[in-house]
Amino acid sequence: MQTYVALLYSIVLGEGRRVVMSDLRAMAEGLGLKNVRTLVATGNLVFEAPATDVAGLEQRLEAAFKKAFGRHVDIIVRAAEDWLRLAAGNPFPAESAETGDQVAVRIMRKPVPDDAAAALETYAAADEKVMSRGGDIWVVFSRERPSSRLLAAANHKRLGVGTSRNWNTVRRLAEMVGAGSRQ
Repeated sequence: MQTYVALLYSIVLGEGRRVVMSDLRAMAEGLGLKNVRTLVATGNLVFEAPATDVAGLEQRLEAAFKKAFGRHVDIIVRAAEDWLRLAAGNPFPAESAETGDQVAVRIMRKPVPDDAAAALETYAAADEKVMSRGGDIWVVFSRERPSSRLLAAANHKRLGVGTSRNWNTVRRLAEMVGAGSRQ
């Protein structure tokens, strides 16, 4: 069995309705996934399944989500070792230790081109940082601005299918899959 992390792009179903995590776990269990766990109520799943193609797993989860909840949601899946590599590759460790909620990574379905971060830098405020690492986009957001042009620029249209998680969530998911891989 292999441990995986699945990230839902959005769990808002419309008109203030959100996916309940127990329903999300039940949906995943209905696909035969094992040891299904969630982290916070923002669409983070950790589960075990026989080693398989990640793209196929994403498609199965997306189809099951649409059937269960009536709406398509992009779901990004990473194997445990890939998630641990992502977390270990955080290019902003000092900022993460100080303000983990202001450091985020946009986890991409397909790796972004090497020049993607440079293109986003034009949207960054003076106290914001952006870097590409392993095909994903890492960002340090400003504490001084209530809204960031950088956040708006790092979207599906510009970068492709992906979803963002802050460092606190990335770290906690790494702890979950790290513990699972040692059992």
